[in-house]
Amino acid sequence: MKTLTKYYGTNEGETPDTLQDLVPKFIKKVPEEEWNYNPDKGEVFFKKGVPEKYFTIENIKTEEELLKEEALLEGNKEKLTHEERTVKEDLSTLRYRDIKYMKLIKEKQKAITKKSDGQANLSDWKDYRWQLKHTIKDIDIFEELTGIKFEKKERRQLKKTIAKFPMSITPYYLSLIDIDNYKKDPIFKQSFPDSRETIITKCDIKDPLAEDMDSPVPGITHRYPDRVLFLVSNVCAMYCRHCTRKRKVGDVDSIPSKSEIMKGIKYIKDTPVVRDVLLSGGDPFMLSDDYLDWILTELQKIPHVEVIRIGTRVPATLPYRITDNLVKMLKKHQPIWINMQFNHPQELTVPAKESIKKLADTGIPLGNQSVLLAGINDCPRIMKSLLHKLAQNRINPYYMYQCDLSEGLSHFRTPIGKGIEIMENLIGHTSGFAIPRYVVDAPNGGGKIPLTPNYIVSWGTNKVVLRNYEGVITNYKEPDSYQEYFCDRNCQECNLQLNIDGAKESKSANIAKLLSYSDKRSTLTPKDTERIKRRNNNRGK
Repeated sequence: MKTLTKYYGTNEGETPDTLQDLVPKFIKKVPEEEWNYNPDKGEVFFKKGVPEKYFTIENIKTEEELLKEEALLEGNKEKLTHEERTVKEDLSTLRYRDIKYMKLIKEKQKAITKKSDGQANLSDWKDYRWQLKHTIKDIDIFEELTGIKFEKKERRQLKKTIAKFPMSITPYYLSLIDIDNYKKDPIFKQSFPDSRETIITKCDIKDPLAEDMDSPVPGITHRYPDRVLFLVSNVCAMYCRHCTRKRKVGDVDSIPSKSEIMKGIKYIKDTPVVRDVLLSGGDPFMLSDDYLDWILTELQKIPHVEVIRIGTRVPATLPYRITDNLVKMLKKHQPIWINMQFNHPQELTVPAKESIKKLADTGIPLGNQSVLLAGINDCPRIMKSLLHKLAQNRINPYYMYQCDLSEGLSHFRTPIGKGIEIMENLIGHTSGFAIPRYVVDAPNGGGKIPLTPNYIVSWGTNKVVLRNYEGVITNYKEPDSYQEYFCDRNCQECNLQLNIDGAKESKSANIAKLLSYSDKRSTLTPKDTERIKRRNNNRGK
């Protein structure tokens, strides 16, 4: 008996004008006597009252072929060929390729999951505009697509959560959920609401990083001396449940107008100390190619802006947004850096890897900023696997963030000791370039504070006692007499001929003042930092 494994369909009486009008659907077994297939037109007609009347066949496999495929996936890994082993590893890690599990939406059809071989021509599914148009924002639709059913009490709690922190999941990201074990699935946990989000603890802060307080003009956060955060979009492909900007989730999705963007550009232009601009949001890649092109062009007209960074999550949640046209546009604006966020190895699917390859092949430096999340990646083995996969795909594992103190994130937060434990299992145990910096973004705008295991055991007058990752204790002999022959840190009176293009005089600031010979103070109380001055000036406006 033949088995219909995949099809596309529209509502009764409709004929799709374009592939974008089609909804991808899957069916596990429809007996041959229940449908007719016209090979000339590629149409499937169901006999028993199914409302869809137009279908394009994707593939038909015999039960024998399906059983053989299952046997291959479940077989002994050692006996597989390299190609078969690669397929098995992809499937066992991800369980999906393009679409591995989806379920029927229609009321009269049963939601039955079916593995896909991922080889079909899914041009509509791979259109990011179609993905955005069909984002899942409702529990009922989620249930219909996945077959997951929630009890009445749980549904009531979930609806309360969504009323405060809305849900929005791309069909692509939804397709990655392991529906047979969804409560423990890292994809589900990052995308689907949890009633614990409504629990606001005493330590929760609406704006934990004080981004609004350090905002001289709308859209700009100026915290560090030489760089600014520029929020250019209020739209994300998906609402991540662990988002540090949950206070903004639920705002009416909008793209700032050119006049609003120009206020931020003007501030950057009028602030010569700014050499680095980080575009964030929302997600800058939710802007149109032309609009993002215009923003990048305007920023690169500013002489003192040396580098532009873009923070994005779409390679993980909507990889089809990384189109050839987008990459072509980005290439002409180098030097730019792109930082993305992958939190679990399962997010590095084949489509995700393809989108990363497009960016990496242009020469754009890529970085990753993971968030340490309880029950998702708070495991040395999981984190190491993620970091290795990132390195394989030419992504620098830049940061591992301690989860912020945003409202409703208490169930995601781990003790800092868990992060130190993970770092202990990374340093010395894998390549140095595959190890991220573990940081806490300090509350109230304190900035990023790096955390590492303690490798200094003790410290004497001329010796430092150290330990390595294995626990070996050693000492480093310091010089008995040390004189600075080339630099006394007195920058204001320095007359050295420094062979550095563009060298500028600098003043010691903050902790550096205690190391400077030109500044006589022995105690530093940071009451007059440039950031605090800007903040006070902003308050006075």
